[in-house]
Amino acid sequence: MTPGHGSTVDGVLRRSARRTPARVAVEYRDRTWTYEELDEAVSRAAALLLGEGLAPGDRVGAYGHNSDAYLIAFLACARAGLVHVPVNQNLTGEDLAYLVRQSGSALVLADPELAGRLPGGTRWLALRDTQDSFLARLPDTPAYDGPEPRSEDLVQLLYTSGTTALPKGAMMTHRALVHEYLSAITALDLSAGDRPAHSLPLYHSAQLHVFLLPYLAIGATNLVLDAPDGDRLLDLVEEGRVDSLFAPPTVWIALAARPDFATRDLGGLRKAYYGASVMPVPVLERLRERLPGLGFYNCFGQSEIGPLATVLAPDEHKGRLDSCGRTVLFVDARVVDENGEDVPDGTPGEIVYRSPQLCEGYWDKPEETAAAFRDGWFRSGDLAVRDAHGYFTIVDRVKDVINSGGVLIASRQVEDALYTHEGVAEAAVIGLPDEKWIEAVTAVVVPRGEVTEEELVAHAREHLPAFKAPKRVVFVDALPRNASGKVLKRELRERFAS
Repeated sequence: MTPGHGSTVDGVLRRSARRTPARVAVEYRDRTWTYEELDEAVSRAAALLLGEGLAPGDRVGAYGHNSDAYLIAFLACARAGLVHVPVNQNLTGEDLAYLVRQSGSALVLADPELAGRLPGGTRWLALRDTQDSFLARLPDTPAYDGPEPRSEDLVQLLYTSGTTALPKGAMMTHRALVHEYLSAITALDLSAGDRPAHSLPLYHSAQLHVFLLPYLAIGATNLVLDAPDGDRLLDLVEEGRVDSLFAPPTVWIALAARPDFATRDLGGLRKAYYGASVMPVPVLERLRERLPGLGFYNCFGQSEIGPLATVLAPDEHKGRLDSCGRTVLFVDARVVDENGEDVPDGTPGEIVYRSPQLCEGYWDKPEETAAAFRDGWFRSGDLAVRDAHGYFTIVDRVKDVINSGGVLIASRQVEDALYTHEGVAEAAVIGLPDEKWIEAVTAVVVPRGEVTEEELVAHAREHLPAFKAPKRVVFVDALPRNASGKVLKRELRERFAS
């Protein structure tokens, strides 16, 4: 047997359990797990999974809401040498069947209320809430005492968000994720004394791999919540139980818009992390004005890199609120043209990465893998600008840049202009086919109160050159988003193209 070197997800928990066995690791609803108890539960869960006839390398789907059982299942897969496949709990029909089928999951761990959505013939086991569930069977299962996984083994298929195409399973190794955890700990100033709340879906890489696992690595006490409920989050802050919070811009926007946001005692919140999608600068300005003593961190990256790639720290925000910061510890990045050549600082280009955090490619998709990795660098698909001090600003997704009359327009700039109007709750800017302009700049807006198309076009023209202002404004009740908060612009283009 090859000796283990501990550079594994499994090793992260083992070390914390040995270092601080009696410290509380996880709180979920009315259940509390010390590090020693969590470690033992993971060993029992690993044995249970292997006892179901699975073998190292088999894929195990995870189709459930946030819970302690969900976390234990991921760590158990890591300990047993299985490959965890997180599945968006909102998926149904063919979208769900595609992930189960494409990953080749031999077993799906599912919340009982979701299991009926699984495609016919899928072998599944209840995660929790039944007498014979995965969680309920742990006390009667002997602990796993088999070989440790190797650092180069796959531990997760992390599916991309699928905003522009079918999701692809990024093949993450133990080594890649452990490097990413250390990058997160150092760049985000994570501390064992922090009191973090984890309310975003654990199937999403940001909550699981940027916060929960790194916090477990350093021995913090982690409060796992079912969902990012505003009342619950603000209550926890006021009660002194939470001082560190990660949320995508959609959640911060909702919190800032609450009538009681200006009156609640939120002085106990010390660290505020945002990411997973672009934060509108006007919204960030309002948040910073309301909570001047709060440290804001912009976290940027993508599934294929584990996902954290760059961070803008609290003391770096002044004068660069639209920046996503500088690269984290184990990430190298460049901005290149279509030929892969470096562009001068200040010039837009595609940001590319080289890092031990990177995935090994896409599961069973050799052509997509070859297209994404060129000359040792990963092509991100993000259009960015780098300045002379090493700070990156994401301009747009390469596929979302609008070609209007032969001039390239970044949708983010137009969106930021619209967000400065009090009648705009949310906005997404897309290009739609147009005989005259090739693509017409079109704003899809969720209104706040009474506002007209003419008002918003005129407002945009006050902040932008005329050619960048929307040619058309469409009002909707809500923007289509994936669970990480990213707007599904592909759906908007399909919906309004006619």
